[in-house]
Amino acid sequence: MNASIEPANPPANGKRRRILILIALAFIVIGILWGVYWLLVLSKREDTDDSYVNGNKVVISAQISGTVVAVLADDTQLVKAGQVLVKLDPIDAAIGLSRAESTLAQVVRQVRQQRSTADQYDATVASRRLDLARAEADLARRKPLIADQAIAVEEVRHAEDSVALAHAALTQALQEASAAHALVDGANVADNPSVLVAKAAYRDAWITARRNAVVAPVTGYVAERGVQLGQHISAGQALMTVIPLNALWVDANFKEVQLRHLRIGQPALVKSDLYAGSFVFHGRVKGMSAGTGAAFSLLPAQNASGNWIKVVQRVPVRIELDDKELATHPLRVGLSATVTVDTTSRDGPVLATDSPDQFSGETQVYAPEIEKANTEADAIIHRNLGADR
Repeated sequence: MNASIEPANPPANGKRRRILILIALAFIVIGILWGVYWLLVLSKREDTDDSYVNGNKVVISAQISGTVVAVLADDTQLVKAGQVLVKLDPIDAAIGLSRAESTLAQVVRQVRQQRSTADQYDATVASRRLDLARAEADLARRKPLIADQAIAVEEVRHAEDSVALAHAALTQALQEASAAHALVDGANVADNPSVLVAKAAYRDAWITARRNAVVAPVTGYVAERGVQLGQHISAGQALMTVIPLNALWVDANFKEVQLRHLRIGQPALVKSDLYAGSFVFHGRVKGMSAGTGAAFSLLPAQNASGNWIKVVQRVPVRIELDDKELATHPLRVGLSATVTVDTTSRDGPVLATDSPDQFSGETQVYAPEIEKANTEADAIIHRNLGADR
């Protein structure tokens, strides 16, 4: 009976051996496939979930001090570039503008008067020249008569004194004319230095009056509004923040061991938690920070003091996003994101090699102010030129 049972064991052992061999081969194949996948894919990409959406936070502040009389924008609202956000009490600025206008008109008239005075001194010089010529001619007629004793010597002396007095009067007139012309020569009334100084003061007062309206320098969404009606604010005081959501980027904080193959210009894929990974943003590496996050913290670590524990540092890497994708799938500043950078191409620079040739930010909302101020000042000058136009 035992002999009939023993032959059943070898087939079972052989089957178990085959199963173990198949399992081992499966693990080997999986290991090989994983190695190939790592070599061809994973080794050519770097990813991190320590990433956050960032953007420009334009702090709106008043350029002059004053009392708030109107607040025209609130949190979450969209504002356009040049739109009035806050209005200040205009009374003080209006009085200053009126005073500057009167001063400019008065200076123009004073310069006109100075030009007329210079012309009067020119006429005086011409008159003194005639007096001198008359005195010299009278002296020349009297000198020959002395030899014939036809006139007294005192008359000749009086004639000589008249010549000296006429010459002194001419010298005085020439100096007065020179002093008068020094104020007006070389420029017309509108370009006279005194007029230009008054014109600059008027422009300053005009711009100050317009700055009672605080405008948005860029188009964006209002956040952190802190200004209230009736509040007296100072120049430079923060009132609110405007965030342009059409120009955002992602700050990806890569570990220092991940930076070896990162290069500027490499493509990147960005997934935001806002869309739960259903939409992938396409971007590229814009640049890398000049230091780690710890180096720029408020209280940098002092590793040379006390006990030291090595901590892997992270360096912010800026990922530029596609504006068209941002328009269709808007993001918010501060949102979390996952960034994957394709490091297949490693020809780009590690750090920026040249300075930018364009502005990182620019606004034209303040440019028309100086043009309008000049136009108003020129109109005041023109009205007070009179016959000197």
